[in-house]
Amino acid sequence: MKTPKVLVLLAAYNGRQWIEEQVQSILAQQAVHVHIVVSVDISTDGTEALVSEWAEKESRLSCLPHGRRFGGAAANFFRLLMETDLEAYNYIAFADQDDVWLPDKLSRAHEVLQHGTYAAYSSDVVAFWPDGHEAVIQKSQPQVEFDYFFEAAGPGCTYVLDTSLASAMKATLLLHQDKVAKVSLHDWFSYAFARANGYAWFIDTQTHMRYRQHASNQVGVNSGFTAYRKRVSKVLGGWWLSQAVLIAELIGKEDDPFVVAWRDGKRMGLLGLAFKYQRCRRRTRDKYAFFMLCLILAVTGVGR
Repeated sequence: MKTPKVLVLLAAYNGRQWIEEQVQSILAQQAVHVHIVVSVDISTDGTEALVSEWAEKESRLSCLPHGRRFGGAAANFFRLLMETDLEAYNYIAFADQDDVWLPDKLSRAHEVLQHGTYAAYSSDVVAFWPDGHEAVIQKSQPQVEFDYFFEAAGPGCTYVLDTSLASAMKATLLLHQDKVAKVSLHDWFSYAFARANGYAWFIDTQTHMRYRQHASNQVGVNSGFTAYRKRVSKVLGGWWLSQAVLIAELIGKEDDPFVVAWRDGKRMGLLGLAFKYQRCRRRTRDKYAFFMLCLILAVTGVGR
């Protein structure tokens, strides 16, 4: 293959403080040709003006028309997929506005994907905080049979998809825009779509990006007691199960016997799901948390 062409879709919102460092790290990628398309959710810090100014000066960066309110990263990324021409590129990558990509991030993804065994790539990351603390966030545990119904393949900012997969996703998004608007996490949906449709996914143990953590992260690494309590609250509040059912519908798995058993949130279905915990999450501690939360939902009847 000639030097691969990578389209980087960058969703931004009030990102002026960090976005320049992120963009420069993307433009500095080695052994690939990159083009960045930016979509900016209505911001109050001048992000739109900054991006428009870049687009006038930098031929490798363009932006979609400003002035739309998305209310979250998922809707913004879906807009990027639906409104951007993908066909001239070998790969489509997602980018947040505030991380730092190491120079070989995209070439490493190409190294994995070029042979055609895998259609999608993601990886572990090095999270870093303002106080200088750093930690490797591991998402590369072995994939299991049903994990894609309940979790992503790691941070969406590590995702690199071959164009055939990205184009198939785009077609589904365009066909089901009303339902897609209700999806909260684009990385969860993307992983689920790929797995459900037979696209093999590689989760890399190598880390090729620095994943910035700060107060404005929409998701982040979800570490600590406060984050854990927030996740449990969302599960018990019904968000988790409703999102799983919605994603199952969008990927054409709503009538799969596995999904039918629990999609209505009935006690026996959730109890049965609890005992499938080994096949529903990748990380060991998440398997046990999954078991307990399903059990709580089954016993209490909350969250439906």
